[in-house]
Amino acid sequence: MIRFLLRIIGLFCLAAAFILVIYDGTKSIAANTVFMTSVRDLWQLINGASLAKMQPLLQPYAGGLLWDPGAVAILSAPSWAMLGGFGILCILLGRKRKPLIGYAR
Repeated sequence: MIRFLLRIIGLFCLAAAFILVIYDGTKSIAANTVFMTSVRDLWQLINGASLAKMQPLLQPYAGGLLWDPGAVAILSAPSWAMLGGFGILCILLGRKRKPLIGYAR
C-alpha cells in the first residue's frame, strides 16, 4: 500500500513539474527572456501565510544557518526541478523489488 502511494505521489509531482516546465517555457517565449518560477514564488501563490511563518520557525536553529544558506537556497531553486526531483525519488522508493536470482520463494 505504501509503495502504491509513493508511486502515485511521484507521478503527480512529475506531472506538476511538467506543467511548470510548459508554463515557464511559454512565459519565456512570450517575454523573449528566460523565466523560471522559483519555489518561493510557487509557495507564495499557494499559501503565503505559511511561508511567512517559516522563517521565524527555522531562524533560531543552528545559529541561523538552517535558514540563510539552507532554506533560502531551496526556496530560490526552480520549482519544476524540485518537484521533478521529489517525484523521481518517490517513484524510486515505491518501485517493486527485483526478484533474487537463485532463491526460490
